[in-house]
Amino acid sequence: MTLAAQLRRIPAVAWVLILGVTLIAAIVLFKPNPQPRAPKPIAQTQVKVVLAQPQTMAVNVNAQGSVEPRRQIDVVSQVAGSLVQVSEQFASGGFFAKGATLVQIDPRDYEIALVRAKAALLDAEKTLATERGQAQQAQRQWQELGSKDANDLFLRKPQLAAAEAQVEAARAGVQQAQLNLARTRIQLPFAARVNTTWVDLGQYVSTGTRIATVYDSAAALVRLPLTDLQASLINLPLAFGKPQQELPDVILRGVVAGNAYEWKGKITRTEASLDPQSRMFYAVVEIPDPFDPFKNAVPLLMGMYVKAEIIGKPIANVMLLPKSVIFRRDQVYSLDADNRVQIHSVNILRSDEQQVWFTGDIKPEQAIVLERQGYLAAGIQVVPEVVTNLAAEDAQP
Repeated sequence: MTLAAQLRRIPAVAWVLILGVTLIAAIVLFKPNPQPRAPKPIAQTQVKVVLAQPQTMAVNVNAQGSVEPRRQIDVVSQVAGSLVQVSEQFASGGFFAKGATLVQIDPRDYEIALVRAKAALLDAEKTLATERGQAQQAQRQWQELGSKDANDLFLRKPQLAAAEAQVEAARAGVQQAQLNLARTRIQLPFAARVNTTWVDLGQYVSTGTRIATVYDSAAALVRLPLTDLQASLINLPLAFGKPQQELPDVILRGVVAGNAYEWKGKITRTEASLDPQSRMFYAVVEIPDPFDPFKNAVPLLMGMYVKAEIIGKPIANVMLLPKSVIFRRDQVYSLDADNRVQIHSVNILRSDEQQVWFTGDIKPEQAIVLERQGYLAAGIQVVPEVVTNLAAEDAQP
């Protein structure tokens, strides 16, 4: 049997095994020797940072409130009678100077009463003069009798004292009549604007009738609620009446007829106690001449809602940075000399939608991380990219 015939008699499975063993042997014999490779460097996180610039600055405080009159009173009639004259300004919104007359009550009854009071005074003075003459005559008669002890009744001393008292009472009657007559002309004790009128021409009013409700037009007030932190940022006059070198300036902003306007005032005092519910201070802003067209573009209307910006006092080592530097409410990341992340707890003084004012143990020119705080941890080394134009950075989408 030939070799070829013998090979054909070998099963196919055996041929497969032989081929596989041969390939494995070839791979083992001819495989390349492994060459050592240098380790691939780990990429460090790149973050944007800004260099801290602590400085002394005033941190303004924002608050809000409603405009109120400095004083508001009900004008009440002190005498009775019919209204015979009413001022043209006697209407809601009317202005009156100090001492101006709102309405006039019919004075004729009171003029008659004054004439009678003056007549009573003259009669009392006549009686007093008569008693003085009789007392002098009694004194001479007693001296002619040669007695040292004189009887008061004989000398007419009680009669003289009664006559003098009658004169004083008559003078008081004249003063009362003059006062009642003056009260028929109802006037204002201060410059005011009419809020509401309750009577009109021809109406009869009695003593105690409410004539009008008016408020002081010389100044307006705004009550501003402040937290303890906000109060610490301004020169708040906590002791009312105590001399203060400089009262905090306040800028009020509001909308009138769809247009935004500003008014200026000062915090003149604080209320006597904290609010028991909110535990907040209430600062009182006074705005002089709220209706003066030369000081204000539009009048500051009572009841109007306004936003207030209180000018703060200078505070040292304040940093003003984008709000993105803050995470976990009051923490920031900074970098040390080796660009390793450090964590700081800071004292936030104020923040808005874009910026934050805070103080903390951060040195000048120390790098503050602006972004990606959630991917960082204390001790990690990063690659800083210093941002110098914060305005352009904030403008990026």
